[in-house]
Amino acid sequence: MKKIAITLGSIILLAGCNGNPFTEKGDVKQDEQASTQNQKEIDGIENDAGENKQNNNDVSNPESTKEDLVLESVFFNEIADVNGKKVIQNPTNRMVLVNKEYALPDGYEPEDLVRPNVAFSFGDQDIEKSYLRKEAAEALEKMFTEGTSNGVHLFAVSGYRSYDRQQQVFTAEVGRVGEELAVQAVAVPGYSEHQTGLSMDISSESASFGLTEQFGETTEGRWLQENAHRFGFILRYPSGKESITGYQYESWHYRYVGVEAATEIFENNLTLEEYFNIVKKI
Repeated sequence: MKKIAITLGSIILLAGCNGNPFTEKGDVKQDEQASTQNQKEIDGIENDAGENKQNNNDVSNPESTKEDLVLESVFFNEIADVNGKKVIQNPTNRMVLVNKEYALPDGYEPEDLVRPNVAFSFGDQDIEKSYLRKEAAEALEKMFTEGTSNGVHLFAVSGYRSYDRQQQVFTAEVGRVGEELAVQAVAVPGYSEHQTGLSMDISSESASFGLTEQFGETTEGRWLQENAHRFGFILRYPSGKESITGYQYESWHYRYVGVEAATEIFENNLTLEEYFNIVKKI
């Protein structure tokens, strides 16, 4: 895919987490459905998130989890201050934590993007949002295949999203609801998890292929919630964790982190922010 030169504009960071677990270096989808509750527009607006408003009172913190969870140091963000922004220096890390505190480097585009062999809500169109990084794409294929064998028919809606596409999505949402509300529902360009190539928005025919909370109540949505971790995916923005992720519940947004981490996150009812706040670096 074509490399895109990117210059990040002035960005207001909304929040941060206490107990920084990272290493500092230096000083819209077939698109989403609209609603008055920040649901997305089919012709353009994607609900993509990542704001981190974590504090110590928000974190699920069982003692057994604190003692047991460990993670190799290579999977933690390495951060450098770049013109006042916290920029991730190892964005190819499959565990990379991207939110409105931690930005991707200017011009970042994964080098191993492939189109997974799965059903898409928009058919066979070979377009940007049908791509994922290779490891995530292979895991998605396995998950969709097992779903089908269990009578669960899933459809991929939106995966990789470039900086330029995110700019379009964000600008459209600002025009629709104003910037104050837009930043609560759509990631600022450069801070989008979709740009990592590790996230896929998923829906079903039973949810009219929409990206709405309704998907979480379908047979397909419930199956994903209970089984996605077995393939390395987590529900990135779960219900009841809005004060931690900074965004509303997104029943459709699944993020690849690998089977081991996904299982630990699922079994301990954690968000990715919570996980990094308690996991021990080894």
